[in-house]
Amino acid sequence: MRQIRIALLVIAALLISNVTPHSAHARELAIWDQLKGSNPKGYVLVMRHALAPGVGDPENFKVNDCSTQRNLNDEGRQDARDVGQWLVRQEVKILRVESSRWCRAKETAQLLNIGKVRLNKNLDSLFEDESDWATHPQTMNIKKRILDHRNKRGLLVFVGHFVNFQAAAGVSLDSGEGALVRANAQGEIKVMGYSPKP
Repeated sequence: MRQIRIALLVIAALLISNVTPHSAHARELAIWDQLKGSNPKGYVLVMRHALAPGVGDPENFKVNDCSTQRNLNDEGRQDARDVGQWLVRQEVKILRVESSRWCRAKETAQLLNIGKVRLNKNLDSLFEDESDWATHPQTMNIKKRILDHRNKRGLLVFVGHFVNFQAAAGVSLDSGEGALVRANAQGEIKVMGYSPKP
């Protein structure tokens, strides 16, 4: 009897491990079904740049010279195109697309092909900055932008970096992944869902 119970527990654990990620993924994407074909109010997509192998930037980094930066590879470029095509299929009205000035973020935003890309220095990477990211002026600016967008129509898209969005919205994003966030009346930034991982 005990062996049957253990076998059933093992089978149940295997079933849960195989079903839960898919179910969780479906829940994360469900908000897009509600927004499909709409002009959504208050939603902001914060998206980490697509795959750019490595960590940080070289010591000779210059913001206006892509040859001194860590850049997207071919896989990252294709991932950005794929995410952009997925967003287009959602038929959600895009209000504005803004990007970090770093080449990998700027190229990701351009390859999404969902609107004119405007550069925003407040989305520039804080990775090398040794100050408190949570209270950094750039973070406070992005939080304010999300809060100010609460009653505005159209999806606001920010393309930037892991540390920035972790500090501003409390999300840990993989390369090319986005979190759909919205501020509530109390000024809290809530995660409403995610875009698909490339």
